[in-house]
Amino acid sequence: MTPDWALLDKHTAGPLLHPGDGAFRESSAAFNERWADRAPTAVLRAAGPADVLRAVEWAGESGVPIVPRGGGHSYAGHSVNSGLVVDLRALDAIDVDPATGRVVVGGGVLTGALYAALRPHGLALPLGNGAGVGIAGLALGGGSAATSRRLGLTADTLRATTLATASAAVLSCDAQENEDLYWACRGGGGGNFGINLDLTFQAVEAPAASTCLLLWEVPHAPAVFEAVQRVMRTAPEETSLRLGVATSGGRTLVSTVGLHLGPAAELRDLLAPALAAGRPLRADIADRDFWDAMEYLQHETAGGAFAVRTHFATDPLPPEAVAAALDLLAAAPPSGNPDGCGLALFGWGGAINRVDPQATAFVHRDAQYLVSLDTSWLPGEDPAGRLDWLAGFDHLIAAHTTDGAYLNFTDPDLRGWRTAYYGANYPRLVAIKHRHDPSGLFAFPQSIGS
Repeated sequence: MTPDWALLDKHTAGPLLHPGDGAFRESSAAFNERWADRAPTAVLRAAGPADVLRAVEWAGESGVPIVPRGGGHSYAGHSVNSGLVVDLRALDAIDVDPATGRVVVGGGVLTGALYAALRPHGLALPLGNGAGVGIAGLALGGGSAATSRRLGLTADTLRATTLATASAAVLSCDAQENEDLYWACRGGGGGNFGINLDLTFQAVEAPAASTCLLLWEVPHAPAVFEAVQRVMRTAPEETSLRLGVATSGGRTLVSTVGLHLGPAAELRDLLAPALAAGRPLRADIADRDFWDAMEYLQHETAGGAFAVRTHFATDPLPPEAVAAALDLLAAAPPSGNPDGCGLALFGWGGAINRVDPQATAFVHRDAQYLVSLDTSWLPGEDPAGRLDWLAGFDHLIAAHTTDGAYLNFTDPDLRGWRTAYYGANYPRLVAIKHRHDPSGLFAFPQSIGS
């Protein structure tokens, strides 16, 4: 059966875009240019929930693959398919109730817009550090933030969501109604069970904050890694640090970037072992308004193509692993991409660990560190050598970590992804998928039940 695209266009208010239309690429291009050759047949820029429902109904009747797109930041390019992409960015309403802290956002709201809406009310949520990232995708995959050791994952603050299911039904999902879908939407991943039309979060009063940025030359790396990992393990949950070593443009630097929900004097005291481990090239430790701190921690990428591998760890990387990692970084294939390649450890624990692994779909509740390995390149550069290098790096680090990978840093090359992403929660997710999407309308590589 040939899809009747004109019928979809006729019954939706938002524009239906095709290749060659002015806004088509902007609404469909993959964030990771590794997938730059992917393009849908059409993009519906949904004007509202009614357009989303009509698109779901039409796709089911026509046999056309359908995928929702908010911020479009899927590392594996899953925000683009070969059929119909539903661009949700017009579902951008934000309703903040300062009396209760409840925040209702449309399914297309981006992080930067939500930060701006919360700031006048002095409220905070554990949000990511990319302004263009979609809130729905962030929350549905777990959602790690600099505040997560104190406030939990983004998914942990989700109180309700409205879902357009494969049958084009609109379901309200919370702890009392359609609780199976509510459970699945807290860590089960975006696009698996339907299209989230809105999400309700519980915000808290924004605390005072301070930030740090420390940089060292690579000869200090062994001592710095030993010191900072120890600080990450023993610091109060108000403190979150990211420890990294990265190579770009032939230069390797060690960094510690962090947030402390308290005064800079406390943060400086906590970082004393790191400062004693080697003289930093830069040591910026300062008090900041909470929202200024969030802006300070914003991460910008040079773009291009990249690949990421992740693990969780309960113990620090031992000195021999750090030494071997430094050797591998010194031998990394050159790239024209300024993002280069590297290793990063994000401090976990705290509030993340206080949630039972079966209480939400997000299962990785014993981690003290999220370990991320990455490499990048420019379009036109051959990725084969860099991907082989990353696989070797991954093999080295995996020996010192626990089983598991972080869904929101989706890895299309990951073997055993069902267990790695979802652990013991996967069978329950499959049962929910079959209950609400028995025909597999919402399908993509690494989708639940595939």
